[in-house]
Amino acid sequence: MGDHPTLLHTVLDTTDVRGLAEFYRELLGLRYRHGDEPPAEGEPDDADWLVLVDGNDTRKLAFQQVERLERTTWPEPDVPMQLHLDLTVPSIADLERQRDRAEALGAALLLDRTDDPDEPLYVFADPSGHPFCIFVA
Repeated sequence: MGDHPTLLHTVLDTTDVRGLAEFYRELLGLRYRHGDEPPAEGEPDDADWLVLVDGNDTRKLAFQQVERLERTTWPEPDVPMQLHLDLTVPSIADLERQRDRAEALGAALLLDRTDDPDEPLYVFADPSGHPFCIFVA
């Protein structure tokens, strides 16, 4: 036993568990935990909790079905962000490529700060409205 708890994964609430899991699976190159894969064609998908893992089966993200989810109004303060993911890329060219990928997968651009010489970045909302950043680091 260690002196500290271990972070298992980050859980995102969503009204569309499979849809949001698919968004992040594609965006981050992850895969489903064994048993969480999509059902066969024509079979119902009644998942209310899904987990994505990396190539080493390390849990990265989980998705929990909720009845209602109020989207953040960030940068307006009415409904705060509460949590966001930071994703990094090595270059401006990669940043632009990942912007195209994120938008093609259903992300909405919230902020373009690519003119910042120290830390060019984009802030997006995922399909459920959770903000995430992609920046050059």
